[in-house]
Amino acid sequence: MGEQNVSALGGIDLDIPAGSFTVIMGPSGSGKSTLLYLVGGLDKPTEGEIWVDGVPLGLMDENALAKYRRQQVGFVFQSFNLAPALDALENVCLPMVFAEVPPAQRHERAADLLRQVGLRDRSRHYPSQLSGGQQQRVAIARSLANAPQLILCDEPTGNLDSASGMAVMEALAGLCAAGHTLLVVTHDPRMQIFASHVVYLLDGRVVSEDVYVEKTHVAEPVSVE
Repeated sequence: MGEQNVSALGGIDLDIPAGSFTVIMGPSGSGKSTLLYLVGGLDKPTEGEIWVDGVPLGLMDENALAKYRRQQVGFVFQSFNLAPALDALENVCLPMVFAEVPPAQRHERAADLLRQVGLRDRSRHYPSQLSGGQQQRVAIARSLANAPQLILCDEPTGNLDSASGMAVMEALAGLCAAGHTLLVVTHDPRMQIFASHVVYLLDGRVVSEDVYVEKTHVAEPVSVE
């Protein structure tokens, strides 16, 4: 940032088990989204190494990283990132277009994925015709389009009401039960209910749960008579 160096992460040493539902807890500015983008191959670390399924991402060129993101990683974002001019079925089909899946095959798979997230009857609705929770479930279906092993979620409940958020959490837990590895960054404490592993992040560093609670606890206001 100009002449100022900002260290988003420092000294991170993590092992994410295959098939786990790992939740990264942290307030805004803690570095959790940066960590997610590094694992997803969207950013590159200035120091250190990232290995996914035995392969170092740092040795991949841009073409190899694009293939990695297309074939091995599914993304779910806080803002859904659905194409507004495409209906739900077409949005789920989109990653398969880039993977050169034949039209009939991708339409069949997209319809099945929408059925799995409970939106079979909304397949021809556009994002503007769907609730926030429904849009996020379309995004979850889209993340599965190319059958990736790793699903990365950036604040997936951040724009949802409590009921819709819980429905999305349950859908993510279902993906883990089906054999996918989930890495979810969030500040929503309810996500810990579904997690197999929880990592606490503050100021770009992993801390213990006790330190995290101490540093993020907000004291109740003192009433003055």
